[in-house]
Amino acid sequence: MLYQGRRSCGQSFRWILQAFLQADGLPFGDVLSEEDIQQAFEAEHACFAQDEGDIYTPAMTLWAFLSQVLHAQRLRSCAAAVLRVTVLCVLLERRPPSPDTGAYCRARAKLPERVLSRLVYDLADSLESRVPADWLWQGRHVKIGDGTTLIAPDTPASQAVWPQPRSQKPGLGFPLLRMVVLFSLATAAVCGVAVGPSKGKQTGESALLRSLLDRFQPGDIFLGDCGLCSYCLVALLLARHVDVVVRQHQRRRTDFRLGQRLGKEDHLVVWQRPQRPTWMDEETYAAIPPTLTVRELKVRVDIRGFRVQQFVVVTTLTDAEHDCKDEIAGLFRQRWHAELDLRNIKISLQLDDLRGQTPEMVRREIWVHWLAYNLIRKTIAQAALLHEKLPRQLSFAAALAAVAASWGNATLARQDLLTALAAAQFRVIAWHQVGDRPNRLEPRAIKRHPKPHPWLRQPRHEARAQLCGSSPTP
Repeated sequence: MLYQGRRSCGQSFRWILQAFLQADGLPFGDVLSEEDIQQAFEAEHACFAQDEGDIYTPAMTLWAFLSQVLHAQRLRSCAAAVLRVTVLCVLLERRPPSPDTGAYCRARAKLPERVLSRLVYDLADSLESRVPADWLWQGRHVKIGDGTTLIAPDTPASQAVWPQPRSQKPGLGFPLLRMVVLFSLATAAVCGVAVGPSKGKQTGESALLRSLLDRFQPGDIFLGDCGLCSYCLVALLLARHVDVVVRQHQRRRTDFRLGQRLGKEDHLVVWQRPQRPTWMDEETYAAIPPTLTVRELKVRVDIRGFRVQQFVVVTTLTDAEHDCKDEIAGLFRQRWHAELDLRNIKISLQLDDLRGQTPEMVRREIWVHWLAYNLIRKTIAQAALLHEKLPRQLSFAAALAAVAASWGNATLARQDLLTALAAAQFRVIAWHQVGDRPNRLEPRAIKRHPKPHPWLRQPRHEARAQLCGSSPTP
């Protein structure tokens, strides 16, 4: 039947979990349960479409929205999502919706951004708290920070919030978003997301990361690149009992003849507090210690073809006996996982193909993509635990294909069939392991050339009018 469980939000959210192969008795089964999703919607009073004949309830709308994320190209359109809803309604012996996508699009706009972000974070936090000890780095949770950019459809509303780069002429560019993300090293789940414009004051990666400080827990280790290496950021993280392993900023010079020597090209050095930055209030600045004792160590790369031959790592793990130089260098090397995780969300889940016409809809798209990403990461963690592997050894693309292939059948499957289907798909996911190629070299070039279309160098309405020989009309 269509309506299951409590009626407060229209229908059961079990469909969503079953679509991601969540059967009874699986490990991590209590990570983002049906009740958790229900409570998140109720907390934001997002209980629309409550009448008996309504189709686009919160559960149905979120199910259809997630299905768009999992499918590619034409199958990710709103029209394709409505067709999937039509099939589901027919199987449930309910009245199918109109082919018009208007009702579905209006329902998507009712999904609160705070609900979507809460689901993403609840899933990540719950999964991280339950990982086995052998998935951690020396028993500690590590979060990797990295940034990227996204482009949104060229609408006046989005241009006002996320202006296009100054190098692009008006009418020829796209709104450009900057996004900083925190990933779990153990599970690859996303633990924090901050989005802002790409230009203007306090729009850099460091500023966005500061908005995510609450996403760290005492005892965590932060792993980041040189753009996230600053005195104030390190001090703010230490105040939360979070250790840091980052690459030295290019403007800071390291002299291993100074400080307390721990080994070859490995020493402790005292940093002096800089002047108060404009973004920091006086109270916070006064709470920051006047000096920081950090460890600097040089990592040499003796592999031909690598772009960098040596660099300096800065860390607050100052006990050389407990954390040797090679272990810290090996940990920093795993920062590259963030690049691969961003590739998975932008390429495999096509986050770089945003379609929302308003900033609010673009933000919903981003959060639904991250929700789908974390649900797939949960599925990978289950397959890894059942088959005695590590989550990062398994292919995200293979897990995405397994979930997408089972989407329609798993949604309404009986528990016994769902259990069998999940077991079969977990075997497939565990079989597709990521190649262990730590020193892989590839030229930064492509073999297949793009089609030789000329660049659009004037606003589209002017180019269209020029073809027609008429006056331009916006």
